[in-house]
Amino acid sequence: MTPAVVEILKLAGSVAAILFLAWFARKLGLGGDVRIRSEEQARAIADEIICGFDPVDIAIDKAGIGALMRDAQGRHLLVRRHGAHFAGRLLDNHSETRLDQNFLTVGTGERTFGRVTLNLGKEAQYWASGLRHLRT
Repeated sequence: MTPAVVEILKLAGSVAAILFLAWFARKLGLGGDVRIRSEEQARAIADEIICGFDPVDIAIDKAGIGALMRDAQGRHLLVRRHGAHFAGRLLDNHSETRLDQNFLTVGTGERTFGRVTLNLGKEAQYWASGLRHLRT
């Protein structure tokens, strides 16, 4: 075999391997566009994060990257996308909140969780007000 044929075979093998890995990752459901698309999905995510958390009020970001939820006891749960999954934290009176028209930025005070800016539309003021009155 000539060196040119060997290089072409290497290239073809590499392309085939990449295509196989892409197909396999898709089959496993890896790397998809993860978003919260409904209140039912938000409820399921809340229950996964905190077993038994049953939201009575839900605000989902317009892009589906996060949500704010409140349960009957007045606890607030902040949910944000974390890779191909969702992470969440219960908010307390140490949470940081900043309202900018339809955008609500919420921080847990936990450096590793970071701040989340949610586009809640007209509901942003309602949620900002509710977060100002959190109990310990």
